Amino acid sequence: MKPLFASLLLTLATVTGCAAVPADNIPARPGSQYDAVVVAAKNDTPVTVEELARQLADTDIVVIGEYHGHHASHLLQARLQQALYRQNPAQILSMEQFNLDHQAAVDAYLAGTTGETEMLEDANAWDNYKASYRPLVEFARQHQLPVIAANAPADTVRCVGREGKAYLDRLPEAQRSALPQQAFLDTPEYRDKFIDAISGSHGTEQAELSGRMLNTYQAQLLRDNTMAHRMVEALRNRPGHQLVHTTGTFHSEQRLGTVAVLEQRAPELDITVISPVEWPANEADMPLAKHRHKGDYLYFIQPMPREFRDPEREREAMQARFGQRTTTNCD
Repeated sequence: MKPLFASLLLTLATVTGCAAVPADNIPARPGSQYDAVVVAAKNDTPVTVEELARQLADTDIVVIGEYHGHHASHLLQARLQQALYRQNPAQILSMEQFNLDHQAAVDAYLAGTTGETEMLEDANAWDNYKASYRPLVEFARQHQLPVIAANAPADTVRCVGREGKAYLDRLPEAQRSALPQQAFLDTPEYRDKFIDAISGSHGTEQAELSGRMLNTYQAQLLRDNTMAHRMVEALRNRPGHQLVHTTGTFHSEQRLGTVAVLEQRAPELDITVISPVEWPANEADMPLAKHRHKGDYLYFIQPMPREFRDPEREREAMQARFGQRTTTNCD
């Protein structure tokens, strides 16, 4: 399943009752699954997309976390991309949703030498591309903006998930050189978050992260580090540009994952993280206080329909999705 973290992200975003923004600042609840309410986490101030773009005009990298397939996430991304462009037309679009080994296919489409269906086939695009990511790519194409296929090659990620990070040593030089030299940078907080998501055993000692779970974690780190490497590379190749990066919120919320290793690689860059938070219909107050740490800005959206009611089936599905079950040949 290509949107690997769809269920994970929805599970992690479960909201409990908590303090609301001040009464005179409370915005209207999202009216539909297309709507989003954006709030600056540092001062609890609601902002429009245009106001947000003005506040971010001088930011080097704007990371917009998403729940894969959520209408509100993708609509917000498209609106903010356009609003940021109006502030600074020197823009780069970077996407988790394309892998770096398909950069040529994306470039060919942007250049007009292939059609959309050809690009979708050649780039092995996600199944929800047309509904979720087409507006972003089309805006970039129409305005002649670069689109960075930021994620690690899927086959390489799967093989690391099977065999661990030593698999990279067996790659041909051309494939290895496209990946970051330091491909497995991480932080203890992210490791704990990953373990908690997979096994529900928060606080597991490092020694217990071994075997298949360790390999799976290293596959996750390869994604994060590759995306960070590709973003830094894109900005160094295009000085003065602003980069907008779309990614599953697990990779970016709390400034962990991709954002944490991005900060390690290029501490001079100014990075803003925008994270989604679900606001259930049965909660009167905006659930801000408990989630403020997830981003510099939060956007509140209606929950997606619940995928599972049976905890055991949910756990099995999560383990299967992270387990990298595939017929990929790693020899």
